[in-house]
Amino acid sequence: MGLTNNIDDVLHKIKVYLYPNYLPKAEGRYIARTENEASLNVSMICAAMKNRGGYTGSYDNLVENIRLFLDECAYQICDGYALNLKYYSIHPTIGGTFDSEKETHDPKKNPIRFKFRTNRKLRSLKEHITVEILGVADASAFIDQFIDRDEDSVNDLFVKDDMFCITGAKIKVIGPDPACGVYFVPVLAPNAAVKVTRLGENNGSMITGIAPTTGYEKNKIEIRTQYTGSNVSFLKTPRTITSSYVLSEA
Repeated sequence: MGLTNNIDDVLHKIKVYLYPNYLPKAEGRYIARTENEASLNVSMICAAMKNRGGYTGSYDNLVENIRLFLDECAYQICDGYALNLKYYSIHPTIGGTFDSEKETHDPKKNPIRFKFRTNRKLRSLKEHITVEILGVADASAFIDQFIDRDEDSVNDLFVKDDMFCITGAKIKVIGPDPACGVYFVPVLAPNAAVKVTRLGENNGSMITGIAPTTGYEKNKIEIRTQYTGSNVSFLKTPRTITSSYVLSEA
C-alpha cells in the first residue's frame, strides 16, 4: 500500500542504539543514533514496490523510467531550476562572495552546492513512525558522525577532496604502528581500503581531513588506532573502529 493511499494504515519503525552523551552542557546520559544498513538504490526501491504490491507493471521498465527521471532531475537542477518533488525539494546555490559586478565565477571561491530540504508532506509522516531502542551500543570507542563539510552532508556521502569531520569517542589516530590511520573502505572490496593522507584536527572526539577516492560507490569509515585515552600509553596492536553506516562516494 502506498504512503499516499491510506497513511493511517501505515506504521514505520526506526531502530536506534543509545550512545554516551559527550556533548558539553547537554542533559541526558545518552543520545540515539539510527542503526543504518546500506542505502537503498533505485533497483532495490523498485523491487520493494513490486514486492509490496504497490506496482503491477514491468519491473525492468520501472527501473529504467525512474533512472531516466532522476537523470532529467539532475539535468534541470544543473540548469538552475529548483525541484519540488512532493516530499522534498532540491535547489542549487552559489557560495562565497563577489567583489564587483564584472567578476567572473571562480569555482573555488564560489562553490556550487545543491541544498536539500524536507517538505511538509514528509515532515508529517513523523507522526506515523515508532522508534525501537535496541539498547546501549558498545561504546568503548565509536564513530558517531561523518560530515562532508562542503556538501553539508551527515552520514550520507563524501566527495573527493572535500573536507570531512568525524566525531565519536576515543577515535584519535595515534600509535607507532604504521597501520594507524583513517580509512575509506569499499563495502564490496575491503582489501581496497584507502588511507587518508591529509588529516587536520586529530583528538579523541573529532578528526578532520580531506576525503580520498576509492572508486567504489559504497564505503564505510574505519579508524585504526592504538589510542587508549592517553598520549603516552598505547594499545599493543591497533584496534579498528568502524562506522555503523554506509557512505556513498559522489
